[in-house]
This record gives sequence, C-alpha cells and structure tokens, in this order.
Amino acid sequence: MSRRDLLIEIGTEELPPKSLATLSQAFTDFIANALTEQQLENEGVQSFASPRRLAVLFKQLQEQAPEKTVEQWGPPLKVALDAEGNPSKAGLAFAEKNGINPTELKNFSRNDGKQDKLFISKTEAGAETKSQLVSIVSGALAALPIAKRMRWGASREQFVRPVHWASIIFGEEALQGEIMGLALGNTTRGHRFHSSGEIALSNAADYESLLKEQGRVIACFNTRREMIRQQVIEQGSKLGGTAVIDEDLLNEVTALVEWPVALSGRFEERFLKVPAEALVSSMKEHQKYFHVVDANGSLMPHFITVSNIESSDPQRIVDGNERVIRPRLSDAAFFFEVDCKTTLEARREKLKTVVFQDKLGTIYNKTERLEKLAAYLADKLGVEAEQPVRAAALCKSDLVSEMVFEFDDMQGIAGQYYARNDGETEDVAQAMHEQYLPAFAGDKLPETMSGTIVALADRLDTISGIFGIGQIPTGSKDPFALRRASLGVLRIIIEKDLPLDLKELIETALQQHPGISSSVELLDTTTNYILDRLQAWYEDQGISVEMFRAVSARGITAPSDFHRRILAVQSFSQLAEAQPLAAANKRVGNILEKSDAADISGEIDSKLLEAGAEQQLADAISASTQDIAPLLEAGDYQQVLTQLSVLKEPVDQFFDQVMVNAEDPALRQNRLRLLTALRTLFLEVADISQLVPAKD
Repeated sequence: MSRRDLLIEIGTEELPPKSLATLSQAFTDFIANALTEQQLENEGVQSFASPRRLAVLFKQLQEQAPEKTVEQWGPPLKVALDAEGNPSKAGLAFAEKNGINPTELKNFSRNDGKQDKLFISKTEAGAETKSQLVSIVSGALAALPIAKRMRWGASREQFVRPVHWASIIFGEEALQGEIMGLALGNTTRGHRFHSSGEIALSNAADYESLLKEQGRVIACFNTRREMIRQQVIEQGSKLGGTAVIDEDLLNEVTALVEWPVALSGRFEERFLKVPAEALVSSMKEHQKYFHVVDANGSLMPHFITVSNIESSDPQRIVDGNERVIRPRLSDAAFFFEVDCKTTLEARREKLKTVVFQDKLGTIYNKTERLEKLAAYLADKLGVEAEQPVRAAALCKSDLVSEMVFEFDDMQGIAGQYYARNDGETEDVAQAMHEQYLPAFAGDKLPETMSGTIVALADRLDTISGIFGIGQIPTGSKDPFALRRASLGVLRIIIEKDLPLDLKELIETALQQHPGISSSVELLDTTTNYILDRLQAWYEDQGISVEMFRAVSARGITAPSDFHRRILAVQSFSQLAEAQPLAAANKRVGNILEKSDAADISGEIDSKLLEAGAEQQLADAISASTQDIAPLLEAGDYQQVLTQLSVLKEPVDQFFDQVMVNAEDPALRQNRLRLLTALRTLFLEVADISQLVPAKD
C-alpha cells in the first residue's frame, strides 16, 4: 500500500507560552488517535511547536485505509418474502440499498440465533486518507484544552490566538480545503524578524530543515529547549559560575523564542545584600532570566537572558536587559529594607485583619491555635517546647510584609531572613521557611525539630478546621489543598519515624477550634481522609493495592506503625509461603464469618484436640504466639511474619486431614476456636488474606 509523509501546520499569533507544550501534545494526540481509528498506519510521529505555530509530521502514512468487511442485517425472511418467495416492499428496499437482484434475495439470508433474516456481507474499499484530513484537523483544533477562546477580525472562528495560515501537505501534494475560516495553502512563514515573505512547502519531509535554513526557526520544541539549555550552561561557565536551570522556566523560555540566542548581563553587587531568593524570583518571574551561582552556591551578580533574535549588536540587547532588571531589583531591595524596620512580633498584630476563613477566624487566630498545637507536639515528641511555640507564634507574620505582598513565592523565606534580623534563634528562623515543606511531591522535609512541629501543626489545623466546618474536598475542588497537606503530614511522620497517632493529632487539633463541635464521626472521617492518601503514595513506590488493604484493614492510625507493617507485608509477600498462607487465611476468614460468635470466642479446650494434624497446629500456634510476643513489642513486624511463615505446613495438613464442621458440636466449636487463634495471630500485623488476588 502506498505511503506518504503528512505535514499539518497551523500558523498563529504568539501562543501562550505556559500552554504551548500542552497544546502541541493534545493537537498531536488527537490527530494520531483519529488516524489510528481509521486503521491508518505510519512509521513515526514528530511534533513541532513554536510561539507562532503548531505542527505535526506523520512519516510514511498510508494513503488509504485498508479494506473492511461490512455486515448488513435486514428484515426477517418471512417479512422480506411472501409465501411464494416474491420480495415484499421491505425486501425490495433491502435489495435496492445493497445492490442485490430482487430475484436472488432468498440467497442472502442468515440465522441470527432466533430466526432467519436477510443478510449481506460485503467488502468495501477503505477511505482515502486525504479525504478525511481536513475534518480530523478541524476536530483536533476544536478539542484542544483552551480555557478561553477568542475571535478576531470579522471571523466567526474561535481559537486561543488568531490563526493566519494553515497547511496540510501530503507528500508533495498541498491539500485543498478550509480550516478556521482560512483556505489551506502550500506555504509556511519563518521568523518574524529574520525571515520575510512566505516559504513554499513542496514536500512534507522538508518542513523542519526549510524552516531552519530559510525561516530561521527551530520548529521542534525539544530541539530548541536543548539548544537553550546548552547555551545557558555555556554562558554560565564563561561567567566563572554555574547557571541554575529551572525546568519550568526553561520550558517557558523555549515557548517564547523561535531562534534562541543566550546572552549574559550583570547587576550591581549592592543588590546581593537582598535575600538571594527575592532576586531570583524577580529575575525569573518578571524577566525570564536564569541566575548564576558560584562554587559555594552563592548568587553571582549576573543573569542570562535568551533573545529571540541574532543581533549584529548583542551588547545593545544586554544593555537593554540590564536597564530593565535594575528597577526590579531596586524594588526588592527597598521592600527588604522597609520590612527589616518592623519585627515579626510587631507585624503579627496585623494578622488580626487578615481572614483565614470566615468560620475559622483570622490568621492571627490560626497562629494562636498553632502555638497550642506546637506545645502539644513538643510534649508528644519529648522536646523542649519553647522554640517550636515561638516559631508557631511568628510563622505567618511575613504574610503582611512588603516583600511577600510583591513576591508571594517568598512566604516563609522572607520570614526566615526577618527572624534572623530580629535576633530570633536559628531554629526559629529556619522554621519560618520549613513550615511549608514539603511543598510538592518529592520535595524535601523540614530539617529542624521546630520546623517539623510547625509544619505538622499548620497542616493539622487547616485540615481539622476545614473538615470541622463541613467543607470536605469533593472531586477536583480542593481550595485549601487538603490533599497535599494530608500527604505532607504523612510524609513527615513516616519519613522521620515520629511516634504520633493521627487520630490523636486530629482530635487535639479539633479541640483548638472553639466553634467546632467534635464527634466520633468527624474524627473518623478526617482521619480516614488523610490515611487514604497513602494508597496512591505507596502505589508510586511499587506497593500493591492488596498490600495496602492488608494493613489498612487493621485500622492502624499511627502512620509510622502503618509504614512498618506495609514494609513487613511487602517482604512477606516475596516468601514462597506467602500465597498459600494468604489463601488459608482467606479460607479461615470465610469459615469464621459464617459461624456463630459464641462458637468462635473462648479458650481452646486442649482435651478435645485430636492427635495428628489438629494437635500439631495447636502446638505450632502456641509456640508462635510466644515467639512473636517480644517481636510485636519491638515493632519488628517483618520478623513476626517471617516467624509465622513456619505455620504453612501445619495449616496445610490441618485442612487436608481435619473436618472443621464436625458432627460433634463441641468438637466443631473447639476447631473454630483453633482457627480463630490462627487468624488472630496473623492479624497482629495485617490481614494477609487481602493478598489473595481478586478473581476476574
């Protein structure tokens, strides 16, 4: 079957840089999926995206879809033909529709399992690829994830930005048609400044090279990004330092330029007295500059900008950027200087005017609750409360500073600098920043104990308060980021192995909210919400849902203890005895579930145990109970399950040789109690019956 390269390009005004990569991927995926649905194969797909274009190249795409068999059912034979075999009106209609000679209708029938019906199976030629492309591309553009579309000129079309040209080149053929109100053409356009006029597209395969050579455009997003990365790294080396490349910034800059040229500039060293994070924030957020650090990781008075033109006078561009950044940095210096004149303690009073949540009071009220929670946590963790409580009192004061008002990503960081300026201890200063850790999945945790305590207290206060007023997150709505806060609590407790019980923490946090009436239901709902975040977290670490359920079935609310049990179950699952014992536990559970409570509770009567497998299992259970007692006390769950794996053989022999539901009621009851003892033994760690794979 013949094949050709297919190029699709949509030319626009400058696309939103933060959305470009997403739009490009969605555009490519939609078209690729549509072609796959038509059974059109290709030998590779390449996406292109720049500020002024979305494009995709399908290499060696089939020119025509394969033949397909179409089955057509008609009316029942008794309806289609009369008693003499002559076609009825319904039969004639079927014959005409399918090109059948009416006299031969009786030869086109099949039983559908109930009755004979008219039936025809025929092979149809596949549709030509090019006949479907305009419709597919139009569908792709309509389906793009665009939050707000716009119109332009007199056009009724809507898109994220005005569309100025569109091309579909199939091999060497420029297809005709209309997209976004524009007639399809056979040209593209190059760089806005380095290229003039249109560039003819005579062959789809030449697209990327034509744009580079004639249009001065690096069309491939990934290629352009790596060019920028290398140029920025080289500029950093020339400055005697290391360029710090933020991947989000790199992606945004890549979406802003078509012909990248990295240049370096400098700013006055006097600005280095300002917190480096504020300078970096200003350079990155406002100017899209990369910053440079020395061998010690300290900020250097340099920046790297990526220009969209290759100038004959690059110094002129550098001078312009230096002029632009100077007032930005001056603002940061001014904010820092002004803020340092007021202590965090004095600034705390302003928090009384800042509402945290209508029903939960002000930010000041929140800090009062955090002080109490910090004291409680310090006591639970066996540390002095003075520093954590002081940190809790001051932790939100920087929210009303000039610096944070201008640079919201400086919250916590600004507080750390201001705490040092105020003469607070380093422990308190670090806690100002560490309260927000971890800020995202995989982020580092607080290092200091004060930071750890305030980070926990802050999240627990928010979660308990929001749940307490009934604003439980639903679906995609989570305005207070409770999912992230919950995972932060869990990670801190688990990864730092803190001896804290989540239910106790939530209960204490709820008690700090004067307007909230705690209840068992509220406590359980809030605790379970947090613990439920563990399932996805563990799945990311390769721990199965079955393992998670095995532990969660035990109702453990201490995260560190939960984690040790998870690791124990994970290790146990690798043993040869794991699945047989899991299956046996499931069988035991099913038997006990169907039995009367009176039969399964109570002591085992050793006099009723029969010699052989029954006595051996009882002896093994008794021995294991004694062996694992010290291990359970030490929390060594992995060794507990390893020890219990020796029960496989006596359990197997018991089920092979002993009838549990004996006719003698006393004997039956004693055997059920024996199985209860076995089940209880394993439940000391987890419900391993959950490890049995679910049947399809």
